[in-house]
Amino acid sequence: MPEPNAATKPKRQGRPPTIENARDRILDDAARLFARDGYDGTSLGELAASVGVTKAAIYHYFPNKKEIYEAIIVRTLEGLRRHVSQATARTSGPEEALFRFMTTHADFFEGHYDGFLTMLVGYGGMENVVMLAEAQKLRDEHEQALRRIITDGVTTGAFRAVDIDVTSRAVLSMLDWMVRWFKPGKGRRAASFAEDYCDLMLGGLRG
Repeated sequence: MPEPNAATKPKRQGRPPTIENARDRILDDAARLFARDGYDGTSLGELAASVGVTKAAIYHYFPNKKEIYEAIIVRTLEGLRRHVSQATARTSGPEEALFRFMTTHADFFEGHYDGFLTMLVGYGGMENVVMLAEAQKLRDEHEQALRRIITDGVTTGAFRAVDIDVTSRAVLSMLDWMVRWFKPGKGRRAASFAEDYCDLMLGGLRG
């Protein structure tokens, strides 16, 4: 029996269309919708329409909306850790390292604002134990990198003797609080505010 040609061959049912860069596209659009309308205010139908696919295609990559939400948090932390680590890898001393840490953190935050806004609201509600552990690991690595910079400054005499944990929490609090008031595209860049914060910190840290 001859093979059916392309015009008459029946289509397979139930296979979602291929999406180029599927996971990133879904996470990008989901972060934008979550940041704008909130987690509860965003349906998978709305997300599918934004991406330009069916809900079945979304389920092909993520089992539910919560998994998408938590994947945004992990991806945001992964990117932050990678960019800050690269920026601080080659610095001439603790002052420059602190400057690079703070400005790069702020710059990445501005470029991934929707992901940070999603993370701010959702981090404490993560339920997937594997993803929660990964998020905690990335967050801890980011904080430990900052503590090493401050410790190096104290050890070398560039910074006066300070409580490392208190000082690192103060730096991160200034940076993290920006998500509550900063709006991309409205005036100064986030990194310029981080420069001001760094000047304040260095003014109190210098030995």
